[in-house]
Amino acid sequence: MNNFTLHTPTKILFGKGQVAQLREQLPRDARILITYGGGSVVRSGLLAQIRSELAGLTLFEFGGIEPNPAYETLMGAVELARAEKVDFLLAVGGGSVLDGTKFIAAAALFEGNPRDILAKFGRNVTRALPLGTVLTLPATGSEMNNGGVITIKAEGAKLPFSSPFVFPKFSLLDPTRTNTLPEKQLANGVVDAFVHVLEQYLTTCDGAHVQDRFAEGLLLTLIEHGPAAVRSTDYSARANLMWTATMALNGLIGAGVVQDWSTHMIGHELTVKYGIDHARTLA
Repeated sequence: MNNFTLHTPTKILFGKGQVAQLREQLPRDARILITYGGGSVVRSGLLAQIRSELAGLTLFEFGGIEPNPAYETLMGAVELARAEKVDFLLAVGGGSVLDGTKFIAAAALFEGNPRDILAKFGRNVTRALPLGTVLTLPATGSEMNNGGVITIKAEGAKLPFSSPFVFPKFSLLDPTRTNTLPEKQLANGVVDAFVHVLEQYLTTCDGAHVQDRFAEGLLLTLIEHGPAAVRSTDYSARANLMWTATMALNGLIGAGVVQDWSTHMIGHELTVKYGIDHARTLA
């Protein structure tokens, strides 16, 4: 087993109705920017519930963060955050919104051209706005890690970045929030989580038997509960999918092991060139 440092500072609030705990996680005097994607959080009533829970706080909103979040879109949120002196970000959505919000958090305080964050894969980030997340789609694990992937449309590039400064302070994981998702998105989530595990498991024999057993447990859980999670709203299946997707990429199974990620790098190119869903490029 290789040397490693494991630091997972994100507070997880898991289960039904956890949005009711949201206000307690936020600074009382914060100027909060809520970020989200398309209309699903509006149609489901989640955004309205969050507004109600946070009534009385200073709130701003930025919607329209697309799948495979675009640098060009995110820079609009960066400008808003700077103009309104935002000091906390709340991402509501799936992995794309969470990834995009991590970039916003870093770029809002970055001195220089934010494009350089992606050029250096986040290694030049020295501070970021604090952020929390309300997860609606289990897949990427972005709710408990310090990484993200951003698309630069003008360059036809999809680039990963990471920084210890963009770990979410907290993440709310309510499996019932997945009940309005289409089968395709849930299936993508199962595949994404599965390949995340494989990228850290099917590499070399390095004596990390604890991590291997964890990885095998996650793969078995996806095999056993993934189909039910896609085809029904069974709470147990959805809960196991959501927690497995989080555990697949929170640093635990990758600690002290050789990792791959070549499948993801190929997948990123296919997404940029052909517009294929991320998980389907991995499959």
